[in-house]
Amino acid sequence: MACCAALVAANDSADVTDRARLLGLPVAALGETPAGGPHVFPFGAATTPRGPSGLLVVDLSAMWAGPLCSQLLAPAGATVVKVESAARPDGARNGPPEFFDWVNGGKLSYLTDFGDPGQLLALLAVADVVIESSRPAALVRRGVGPTDVDPRDGRVWLRVTGHGTDGDRANWVAFGDDAAVAGGLVCGGDDTPVFCGDAIADPLTGLHAAVAVAQSLRSGGGELIEMSMAAVAATYAALPRTAETYCTARPQLAARASALGADNAIVEQLISEKRFSPC
Repeated sequence: MACCAALVAANDSADVTDRARLLGLPVAALGETPAGGPHVFPFGAATTPRGPSGLLVVDLSAMWAGPLCSQLLAPAGATVVKVESAARPDGARNGPPEFFDWVNGGKLSYLTDFGDPGQLLALLAVADVVIESSRPAALVRRGVGPTDVDPRDGRVWLRVTGHGTDGDRANWVAFGDDAAVAGGLVCGGDDTPVFCGDAIADPLTGLHAAVAVAQSLRSGGGELIEMSMAAVAATYAALPRTAETYCTARPQLAARASALGADNAIVEQLISEKRFSPC
């Protein structure tokens, strides 16, 4: 820590962040990202407007923003499949069980091998909504990116990123805390900034992502949606602070999360049934 403190003290923020990003570290300079909404691109054919009810949501994301988005779609009637690999399961499984249950309870757990994507491609081919939170190139390198999957009318593909997909930003690693800093969403002012919530960019992005998916479905889908956590944080940082209120509500646990891969047989049956169903 002393070495890091000395490095930071002796260099400006741009030098520090540049060096750290070369090492693949999640870092950010305060307020470096402007506010911005989702970027939406055509992605296949649209279909009739619909809601999440009866749709299959395949969630490839981890930790908080993406899983929260899919968890919000479930009460609206969607069937959510949480996809993980044995080599790299969702890191939130190693955290407090109460949190993991809250954000993943009620989802079907599907264990697959990203290095052998045949099974995963079959699942993605029948998905109505796909949620991912990897750096954009990660899935593409494994052959399971948006253009690798068989088209399905009305599909919505949601891509949650830390800093967007433009230029070098596409390769920047991010978590909720540093993404919030990038957007300037901190407390205490510029002289003594402190985090204003635990990984606050994650839940804010998850909420906005669920709204974006629902809006896309209502317009017929067929869209790729990109959401930057840092840009969402910047949107909130720009809001006036005069109307702030404290929330005392506590989230209620609806269901326990499934053990890793516990629902593979159910998911494979869903794949078989959806393969021959209309879009």
